[in-house]
Amino acid sequence: MTSTFLVTGGSGFVGGRLIERLVAKGYQVRALARSDDAIRIVQKRGAKPVRGSLNDVASLAHAVRGCDVVIHVAAYFKLWGDPAEFERSNVDGTANLLQAAANASVRRFVQLGAAAVVMGDMTPMLRADESLPRQERSWAPYSASKARSEALVLAANRDGVFETVVVRPPMIWGAGMPTLDHMIETVKAGQFRWVDSGSQAMSTAHVDNVCHALELAIEKGRGGEAYFVSDGTDTTLKGLISALLRTRGIEPPRASAPLPVAWVMASVMEWVWRTFSRQGEPPITRQMLRLIGEPFTLDIGKAQRDLGYQPEVSPEQGLRAMQGA
Repeated sequence: MTSTFLVTGGSGFVGGRLIERLVAKGYQVRALARSDDAIRIVQKRGAKPVRGSLNDVASLAHAVRGCDVVIHVAAYFKLWGDPAEFERSNVDGTANLLQAAANASVRRFVQLGAAAVVMGDMTPMLRADESLPRQERSWAPYSASKARSEALVLAANRDGVFETVVVRPPMIWGAGMPTLDHMIETVKAGQFRWVDSGSQAMSTAHVDNVCHALELAIEKGRGGEAYFVSDGTDTTLKGLISALLRTRGIEPPRASAPLPVAWVMASVMEWVWRTFSRQGEPPITRQMLRLIGEPFTLDIGKAQRDLGYQPEVSPEQGLRAMQGA
């Protein structure tokens, strides 16, 4: 019999690509959709839409009924915002979905996590592996909420009954990535600055490599385990972002700011936004700096051993596919 999957976040960057890949392999795919626009998007990608949200328990019970696997891609990802919203979306929403899946006798629950869950205070992290503890910082509400969410997922594992696995990518990139437009706007406005000249070593993960890892986790992931995945070769912050900008004909800027100066600027801007209830996001935040300000590379040996993971798309292939896109 053909397995039936439920995908959350199917109208987004990673979830949409995942739906296309699963449908191409002949799986029956449902997608949780909160709005009419989301319904149209997931239908176009080949999934059967199920209207609902992570905070609507009744809709989740309906969505997971008869499913073999749940792949939880949806997350509230911003570099600034109300901590309560991160908690409601990323932690409470995950708890609701876990409970619905367990009640429906779903056999496997795979979550798209985040490599940032091991990031604490500002310090270089080279060849980070899964032995590192999860971290939470009040000034990093996204990664802190993802850490709490992951803890819930892994604690829910019941071997042979309800198996839970987390895939942790670093920065996800590829054609259609939503953050590239924002980068270009910042560069054109003259507001872009490298942090410490952008020389920080970093691991990245092309969207197809992330989807490949999620697919492997469905069948081969050990219950109760998390796996770092990446493109297999590391780059630098400046190397990647410069290459991404050039796919759109934008020459990367030269201006740079030392990390200590940028940290003070971010703290001041956050105070201004919070004190005066400014709309939108500050140009720079401490969460942003933690993600890009220090070297951060991954050891993907565990995913290679347990999942048989090898990147499908090289950085060169991914960049060629983005030319003129």
